[in-house]
Amino acid sequence: MINLTNLHKSYSKVHVLQGIDLFFDQNGIIAILGPNGSGKTTLIKSILGMVIPQKGDILLNESSILNEYKYRKDISYLPQIAHFPQNLKVEELIKMIKNIRQQKSNEIELIRLFNLSPYLDKKLGTLSGGTRQKVNIVLTFMFDSPLIILDEPTTGLDPVALISLKKILDEEKAKGKMILITTHIMNLVDEIADQVIFLLDGNIYFNGTVSQLKKQTNHSNLEHAIAEILKETYV
Repeated sequence: MINLTNLHKSYSKVHVLQGIDLFFDQNGIIAILGPNGSGKTTLIKSILGMVIPQKGDILLNESSILNEYKYRKDISYLPQIAHFPQNLKVEELIKMIKNIRQQKSNEIELIRLFNLSPYLDKKLGTLSGGTRQKVNIVLTFMFDSPLIILDEPTTGLDPVALISLKKILDEEKAKGKMILITTHIMNLVDEIADQVIFLLDGNIYFNGTVSQLKKQTNHSNLEHAIAEILKETYV
């Protein structure tokens, strides 16, 4: 359960989050959507404790997480841009993360799924963007965390890798996990999301299911439905 109450965050004069109230009490895949600068990543990083809001509170399982850190051991996080040590080999990075978290891991299965075996002895600085993203995915899903947060996980993925990612998401959802995901790929949202939250200028403009969003906007296509919200907002 995640409860965000009256969450405010500003950078200088830019109000990124403006009194956000959200309550997640059901497991499944929750897509957080919105254009660039809408507050998606700031919202996610606030839950992770990487951003401290100026006002409001965040409860995880009924306990405030503000200025806390131990709760993070139950979260797996995939950042939008992963800054890996360039001179480290893939297998060295995986080993390092395992040593840090000290939790049971299943990286062998994931390495096989994303065909990363040929790259294990390669330095991260020599890898393509798509291969680095596959490494990022392995690091995220190799631990059995009840809460998974993914910030643009499809970046750089080829069609085969995208199918593999959707397979993992289905499996994790079936295990009763809560998965928060930001993405610009509406086909993915339409296919996997149980709940959609649409942010714009730090405010929530929609919170419900994909079918409810389509019905509200009178569009059967999700991209058109999102465009309709934007059109109504800027009129």
